[in-house]
Parts: sequence; structure tokens; C-alpha cells
Amino acid sequence: VQLQASGGGLVQPGGSLRLSCAGSGISLGSNTVGWFRQAPGKEREGLSCIRGSDGNTLYGESVKGRFTVTRDKQKNTVFLQMNSLVPEDTAIYYCATGARHIINSQCRNPSLYYTWGQGTLVTVSS
Repeated sequence: VQLQASGGGLVQPGGSLRLSCAGSGISLGSNTVGWFRQAPGKEREGLSCIRGSDGNTLYGESVKGRFTVTRDKQKNTVFLQMNSLVPEDTAIYYCATGARHIINSQCRNPSLYYTWGQGTLVTVSS
């Protein structure tokens, strides 16, 4: 079982990036996939999730309205479209998989995810 996160890079404030999370050995269409980030000196933050049981998506307040999570079952890949990026979005971004169904209030709780990708660095700077 492996997750491969990619798509990070350097972007100017106000710009966009799309991160990808490709799964091997596990169905990202059946399992809940979460996106998290960790900035230097800060705790890991749960950003969003797409639930395996019903495809429902949830977002944290810091990214709601700017980030969108989608999945392509055929490609076994989950995407995180990030728009209107600000310097505070600078962090290493991780994807992870958890159970098929995670309740709304816990969907961004990193302790409920058991397989993690290696992370991809996003830097927002002019």
C-alpha cells in the first residue's frame, strides 16, 4: 500500500496549484482520503477530506472556499485544487487514507488515518 503526493512547488500569492495523491495497493475511491499540511514549528493541520462511503467532502475553515478536493476513481487519484493561495499556506502537504466512513466531525483528524504519503512542499511567496 502506497500513496504518492505530488504537484507542490513555488507559487506567487493569489496563484493556484493542484496537488495529486495517487494510490497503489489501495482503492482511493472506497476509502476516505484526507489532506493535511504541516508548516515549520506548527502542528499538522487537517484541511479537507473526501469520504469513501459517500464521496462527501469537508473542509477546514482556513481553506473553505479556496480549496476543492475531488477524486478520479479510474485513475485511483485524489486531487486538491488550491486557489487564492497566501503565504500562510506554505507548508508540506500530505495525503492519507482512513476508513471507508469517518464521521464529519472527525474527518480531518489525522489520528484516524493509517496510510500516509510522503508529502509535497508548497511555497507561496513573491
